[in-house]
Amino acid sequence: MAKADINISGLNEEELLNLRISQLPLSIEGTWLQACIQQLYSELDERDIGFKPSCYLADEWLTPDNEPVIGIPFFLAHPVLMKLEKKMMLDVEGGTRTWCMKLLRHETGHAINYAYKLYRRKKWREIFGPFSQEYADTYRFRPYSKNFVIHLQDHYAQCHPDEDFAETFAVWLNPRINWKKQYRGWRAINKLKYVEDIIEDIKNKPPLVKRGKKYWEASRMKSTLRSYYKKKRYINAENFPDFHDANLKKIFACENPGEEPVLGAADVVKRHKKEILNNVARWTGEKKYIINDLLSAIYERCRSLNLCTAREEVRVISEISVYVATLVMNYLYTGSFRKE
Repeated sequence: MAKADINISGLNEEELLNLRISQLPLSIEGTWLQACIQQLYSELDERDIGFKPSCYLADEWLTPDNEPVIGIPFFLAHPVLMKLEKKMMLDVEGGTRTWCMKLLRHETGHAINYAYKLYRRKKWREIFGPFSQEYADTYRFRPYSKNFVIHLQDHYAQCHPDEDFAETFAVWLNPRINWKKQYRGWRAINKLKYVEDIIEDIKNKPPLVKRGKKYWEASRMKSTLRSYYKKKRYINAENFPDFHDANLKKIFACENPGEEPVLGAADVVKRHKKEILNNVARWTGEKKYIINDLLSAIYERCRSLNLCTAREEVRVISEISVYVATLVMNYLYTGSFRKE
């Protein structure tokens, strides 16, 4: 079936999931994304920046390595797909005008970095670090550090020197942020001043790399929406409320048929939360706020599932403690609670 013959608004969920992404009749033109991109270009014009990164629909938010182009998730180009993304992933990354603009400014920082090869400059490396540094699968951030700007969630500037530059550029470009006031007294202000200086140097110059290759372009993706979300949900499993369900049901399961559950799982976790937190922190060396967030998620899930057991409380506490310690050790060594 040709793209022009497909009306995704008239399809039910099963029919939609069976479509290949390349079959979806999608375009940036005529959607709310076009207005966001036009706003981005206006902000660049206000700073006398002649370079305007081209945008295309991709599988996710990205600027391909060393390519001065911006990929925008294909699902943002149609309200039906945004609704499906919300159902499948519980959130729609960049799904509001404000959020979309934050991500566009961030990706533009990457695009300008690549277009002018700023990362090759000695001072760039001195300020942000080596561009050649390997990306880790995950990263550990310092939430109170004043060496980095705060823009995207999870203190993303601390992920990699390239991300640090992109986040700094995004804050500098945002017309609603008075960065000189907001970051006064922070070491990060030196990075912002550097961005201002380097943009002043390049703004009237043609980019060294004028065109970029559009990787992971939606129009070429042969996988179905069903396969796309199966993979995406697996990768992001820890972000779903049911991540702990199977293990919690095992921990609180009654051992003998006919036993009457009398012990509420949520009550046990709440009653011994401080004890478990302190013991796990002591023996793993992990920060208490990370363990606390994990225990809070487990408590909420126990309450939602209304889990109860007939097992002895001391045994349940022991298993919960071991479970939490195992998750934390996985996190310490891999950056993920789930062992790959």
